[in-house]
Amino acid sequence: MQFFKDLSLSAATAGFVAVLVGFTSSVAIVFQAAQAFGASPAQITSWMWALGLGMGLCSLVPSLILRMPVMIAWSTPGAAVLATAGAAGGFSMGEAVGAFILSAALITVAGATRWFERVMNRIPVEIAAALLAGVLAKFGMQAFVAAQTALPLVVLMLAVYLVARRWVARYAVVITLAAGVAWVASQGQMTWSAVPLELAVPVFTAPQFSVAAAVSLGLPLFVVTMASQNLPGVAVIRASGYDLPVSRLLTLTGLATLALAPFGAFALNFSAITAAMCMGPEAHQDRSRRYTAAVSCGALYIAIGLFGAVITGLLTAFPAELVASIAGLALLGTIGNGLASALREEAHREAALITFLVTLSGVAIAGVGSAFWGVVAGSVALFVQQYRRLHAKGA
Repeated sequence: MQFFKDLSLSAATAGFVAVLVGFTSSVAIVFQAAQAFGASPAQITSWMWALGLGMGLCSLVPSLILRMPVMIAWSTPGAAVLATAGAAGGFSMGEAVGAFILSAALITVAGATRWFERVMNRIPVEIAAALLAGVLAKFGMQAFVAAQTALPLVVLMLAVYLVARRWVARYAVVITLAAGVAWVASQGQMTWSAVPLELAVPVFTAPQFSVAAAVSLGLPLFVVTMASQNLPGVAVIRASGYDLPVSRLLTLTGLATLALAPFGAFALNFSAITAAMCMGPEAHQDRSRRYTAAVSCGALYIAIGLFGAVITGLLTAFPAELVASIAGLALLGTIGNGLASALREEAHREAALITFLVTLSGVAIAGVGSAFWGVVAGSVALFVQQYRRLHAKGA
């Protein structure tokens, strides 16, 4: 099979790091969202089953077919919205599922009508690159912020990364991850916990539709998922130079969410952070073989879905500082490329810089994250500058 010929150690590691970072950085928020609707332990396991299978299949299958990396994740901002609104509104699990279905239907329409892709096509490459750099830079900084609580680990990983980049650049992330794991294991910092080796069992919840749940849960989930997840996700795709069928893939995420919503899949969408890990040169020097990193990531997500409790225990055993460090170091090249592309053209430089800074700030307005407002601010700045130049020429 061609996949196994194209697969490399660096690609497989990129897929593992993507899962490690994506899962450990936000799984607690997903648990909080489920608990906000009174989920039982069985229902929480079902959420992980549905989300794992949804993310895994929607990443693995299209990547194999297109031979390009397709990275799908759950909506972390969406989970935060659900956790907050669910606790405040006292909604039942059935009403939550109804809201998931409404949001998924709207995402499906957005993909089928191609309106979202048309909007994204109008965003200049420099703005998209600045958005990507702003989203990823926060993870880059966290790698060094971790030195406040784990200085020896961070210094070791940075030193190993720099040396590996100098001599064996292709395997720099692999070697750095191995060194970090060896260090924390030698220090007894791996918090292994006893977990049962058993398959996750899906639990069906019949949807209930209400105006209150639609307004408080469904519509905010749709808006946040599109603005804070799909928008930067497409920016990563564009900045990485892949010509993926965005509308068809967006429709796929909507349909998959519709099918899995009764089991706990609240929102599936394009990934941004983890996509950058699998679409960059760290995954593979050959662009045509980076799809294997996304396939590896998808296979691990499917394993999470099938063996939710076991995989959760394994992934959460890694110290937070190690996860932050490997994420930041793995994204250094992509951050640098994003900034270089964003600031390349003088005519777009100031607007791109505004996009980068607003995105990096993490500001959230009306429940919508900084990625959306970064694009808005940069686009407004670009419009004002271009209008001024056009007006001056016309005069």
